[in-house]
Order: sequence, then structure tokens, then C-alpha cells
Amino acid sequence: MKRLLIVALLLAGGAAVAQAPPAPKPTTLASRPGVTGGEALYIEHCASCHAPNGMGTGLLARRVQPPLLEARDNLPAAYVIAAARNGVGNMPAIPRGEVSDAELRQIAEYLAAGPHEVAR
Repeated sequence: MKRLLIVALLLAGGAAVAQAPPAPKPTTLASRPGVTGGEALYIEHCASCHAPNGMGTGLLARRVQPPLLEARDNLPAAYVIAAARNGVGNMPAIPRGEVSDAELRQIAEYLAAGPHEVAR
């Protein structure tokens, strides 16, 4: 009986230690009501990978600080456009059928104007 109690306590204590912090909530248009232009397009087309819970953010964190694109102050619009159209690292190229040149320009200008308060 004593052994069973010790095992139960160890399992309960280990479970409490092994719990990971909760994942950030996804960034969606519903989570940022009223956004327009480049910010809305960024959320629609880019946030699934580049928001706090996205794979792109995790990969960028290995080599770029800050990894959140909206928190950066060093993203020229021309670089954002080239990276999106050609792909860079693990990021695939984004075709014009998915994001038009005009939409990509708005996204690039939004990111180039960063850092944005929503990323803090």
C-alpha cells in the first residue's frame, strides 16, 4: 500500500512538472477586428506561419531576433517581396495566383513600417 502511494505521488508530481505552457492563440482576422489593408492581408496570408504560434516564427527564432515579422524594424519592402516571390530558407515561394502583386506590396509596406504594437 505504501509503495502504491509513493508511485501515485511521483506520477502526479511528474505530470505537473512536465506540463508545457499553453500555446499562443492563433492570429486571425476575428482576433483583430477592424484591421484593413496590408495588416489584414498579412493576417490572411502570412500569420498562419509568421504569428507567434507559427512554424515560420519557430524556424526564424533559430537565427533572427526578433523572429516575429511584425516586431521587426529591419524589413525593407523590397526584401519582403523578393522573399515571398522567390522563397527563402524553408519558406516556399508564394505564387501570384495566391497573393497578387498589389496585395504583396501592401503586406510588404505594412511589415516595412514596423515594428507594430500588436507584436509586443
